[in-house]
Amino acid sequence: MTKPLTVLAVDDEVPALDELAYLLDRHPCIAEVFRAGDATSALRELNLRPIDAVFLDINMPGLSGIELAGVLANYAQRPAIVFVTAHDDKAVAAFDVGAVDYLLKPIREERLDEAVRRAAQAQAGPPPDDETPAPEPESDVVPAELGGVTHLIPRNSIGWIEAEGDYARLHSASGSHLVRIPLSTLETRWREHGFQRVHRSYLVALKLVTGLRTSDGAVLVRLRANGASPAVELPVSRRQARELRDRLVRSPMRNLRPAGGSDDQ
Repeated sequence: MTKPLTVLAVDDEVPALDELAYLLDRHPCIAEVFRAGDATSALRELNLRPIDAVFLDINMPGLSGIELAGVLANYAQRPAIVFVTAHDDKAVAAFDVGAVDYLLKPIREERLDEAVRRAAQAQAGPPPDDETPAPEPESDVVPAELGGVTHLIPRNSIGWIEAEGDYARLHSASGSHLVRIPLSTLETRWREHGFQRVHRSYLVALKLVTGLRTSDGAVLVRLRANGASPAVELPVSRRQARELRDRLVRSPMRNLRPAGGSDDQ
């Protein structure tokens, strides 16, 4: 962190606002904490002085926290947004408006530390090119709740996704994560980022595909191991088989060969 943060705590419930402001004020990486009891007061504070990060409740009278974050998206110098809420069902909407973190009440000290770190990183901007590789263009993340902690799963770490009713199970380099997002939504959002629907229950990352094979008339796609996710074979529906082959052939620098026999249908 280059400098301590100036932050704004926003909550319409006074006890919750007092607690949040207290926790932020005693954090060593925060220089000053301002308070607001609703979105209107928050906007007034933001117009009075530069604010590095806003720690924001979601359910408030007037503009909700999500709506306020949408307004802040138009600021030339946008503060980092951290949502602080008792509700775990708004994480997808929160990250859709560019939140850097999503804290569940009651706030745990280690999670607050992580949120402050992310807010500082967002304000500092990306590191110079000679320090770390450039991130994947238009990178996306999926928030996944586990044990009261919101994990941000980068799209480029995910090898394949499995439908489980209205949920989707992400098989990523860090392990398996269940999220309340339909597979069809991820298919639409990620198709242009190298993902392909191969079956009504499966979406795969083309970059991990190592081959196709036919077994008893069924087409299977092979994916290489990806961190904590082992190598796997998944079924390919007849409807999706041709498009999958076409996209694999069009993928640059790919020399795909059918494995284990002919894959003609």
